[in-house]
Amino acid sequence: MKHKVRLTVLESRCRCGLHEAGEEHVVDDVCPPICHELWNVVYPMTYVLGNGGELDSGDGRAASFTSRCPDRGRVVIKGERL
Repeated sequence: MKHKVRLTVLESRCRCGLHEAGEEHVVDDVCPPICHELWNVVYPMTYVLGNGGELDSGDGRAASFTSRCPDRGRVVIKGERL
């Protein structure tokens, strides 16, 4: 990837106890230590940002995203290009 992407956990009610609010991971080339289900949700958007792209955001485009864990949204995570 050309750019690093910071993933920040905004909220966490993680049933497996892997994530806490406020934790951050900087993604360069390697998968960060987050659960597989959450990574499967955020990977496509992380890949786009890491390669210089932007994502649809409301009426415009942005170099960031906010997403939820597929387990009923128990974890809320924000990604942003650095």
